Amino acid sequence: MLDWEKIFATRSSRMRASEIRELLKLLDRPDIISFAGGIPDPALFPNEEFQSVYSEIFSGPTVSAALQYSVSEGYLPLRRWLAGEMAKIGIAAEPENIFITSGSQQGLDYLGKLFLSPNDTALVTWPTYLGALQAFNAYEPKYDQLTPGGNRTPETYREAAAEAGGAVKFAYLSADFSNPTGETVDRAGREKLLDLASELDIAIIEDAAYQSLRYDGEAIPPILALELERNGGDIDKTRTIYCGSFSKTLAPGLRVGFMVGNAQVIRKLVLMKQAADLHSSTINQMAICLVAERGFDAQVGKIKAVYSRRRDCMLAALEKYMPEGVSWTKPEGGMFIWLTLPTGMDGAALLAKSLETAKVAFVPGKAFFADGSGANTLRMSFSCANDDMIEQGISRLGTLIRSETAG
Repeated sequence: MLDWEKIFATRSSRMRASEIRELLKLLDRPDIISFAGGIPDPALFPNEEFQSVYSEIFSGPTVSAALQYSVSEGYLPLRRWLAGEMAKIGIAAEPENIFITSGSQQGLDYLGKLFLSPNDTALVTWPTYLGALQAFNAYEPKYDQLTPGGNRTPETYREAAAEAGGAVKFAYLSADFSNPTGETVDRAGREKLLDLASELDIAIIEDAAYQSLRYDGEAIPPILALELERNGGDIDKTRTIYCGSFSKTLAPGLRVGFMVGNAQVIRKLVLMKQAADLHSSTINQMAICLVAERGFDAQVGKIKAVYSRRRDCMLAALEKYMPEGVSWTKPEGGMFIWLTLPTGMDGAALLAKSLETAKVAFVPGKAFFADGSGANTLRMSFSCANDDMIEQGISRLGTLIRSETAG
């Protein structure tokens, strides 16, 4: 028998199953109240709108183009629509600055491939999005802790990267309602990150998957918009790559994401796309474009009304049922609340007991830390839970945590 492990590339050893993807299987168990999957509520998908536009595509003159090979950059009308949307948030971009991906996850994989050589350093927050760590891990990087708004000097990052055998290549973060914490980086923190990236001469990867889902508070300009303010509005002189997605607003199953940035970077990404899968699904891009053109703002408004109520319900339940010693974030948007348990408590062990007794699922926080810390944390998602599920689930979980701390 062939020993496959001997012929796998060394980077394959860094590939790990996603704890979140495994926990999603619990959504099919009717006895489990799940706060685990950070997925949109399917009841809010614009089903009728998609049914209408797919029918329109198949019955109209564009059907041949919809089913044919297409350009790697992405469907031009969609990129033009995105350019208009970017302008609304302070990002002046042309279609050549916009690149369509098969979900934003593919974009993260491409950026890891583009920037990281083995032992190079990626700066990420502690914790950070698990999918980003999975995407970058294949390219064998080292990680260092990014603290937006912190006081760590560029030289300490350079020295740590050199000691690890490479150089700092980029800083990755989700600045708005991040996955997993739900927290937002304030304007001062974004400005300090731009200063740090400039001194280190590195890229910034701005993961904006949740940027549209603000429920309250004042909107903060994206990092790319702030950088454009600094350089007079020339996107081809920027170092920030803005990564967006339609998965949280329109439909995740169509796998349509996008990146916005310097045309030199976009051209490199297009070459990767040509080598990987040629182009994202043409018909799905066309459908997304038509639905977005005809009702994106209304769809986002519908989602925000529902999710903001669920967030408020979960925050109220946490206040009501959680014992002393447990703290949590209070996000202004997104899909997540981050809990910190008493010191010494283990989120993974708590999950095992919770599934057996309380019948409540969540994601242990340790998986979101590049250094393996954060054992006493966990992520809760409110996007797919109604008021009754939230009330019951948080009550049961609070009782379990109280019994664990008392015992």
